[in-house]
Amino acid sequence: MCPVPADDPLTHFSPAGAAHMVEIDAKPETARRAVAMARIRMAPATLARIAQGGVGKGDVLGVARIAGIGATKRCAELIPLCHPVRITAVSVEFELLDDLPGVQVRAEVRAIDRTGPEMEAMAAANVGALTIYDMCKAMDRGMTITQVQLVEKDGGKSGPWRREG
Repeated sequence: MCPVPADDPLTHFSPAGAAHMVEIDAKPETARRAVAMARIRMAPATLARIAQGGVGKGDVLGVARIAGIGATKRCAELIPLCHPVRITAVSVEFELLDDLPGVQVRAEVRAIDRTGPEMEAMAAANVGALTIYDMCKAMDRGMTITQVQLVEKDGGKSGPWRREG
């Protein structure tokens, strides 16, 4: 966890402590990029059926990819203080992990704007995992979504950031 220094104010709160949308008009428009991931842990048999394309509802990962892409477009509607971001590209990829067992969802979002697409990338990864859950819940209600996290970001005043480990 990255603690916020005491002298670094939380920008979504006014000096009086009221929640507000951060003003970004003075920031320059720049190319920005964010990568996020989520993991969904499941029974080995569920993972095998996804890998074989044997889920009765259809192409699980294809539907999850479209859902993740759609989530990037709706992020500002879902998260109250999130600015709409001009998205220029989205990719949602999956890795089947036998040792988990489960699926790792990786979302990369690119934008040209005054604020970054971190929330859009995290929404894409999370909604991709939620869609996998939805499509497979009839055979495995015990699935668990874990490790929803920002992996890296580029652009903006704070520059590049990478999760270590």
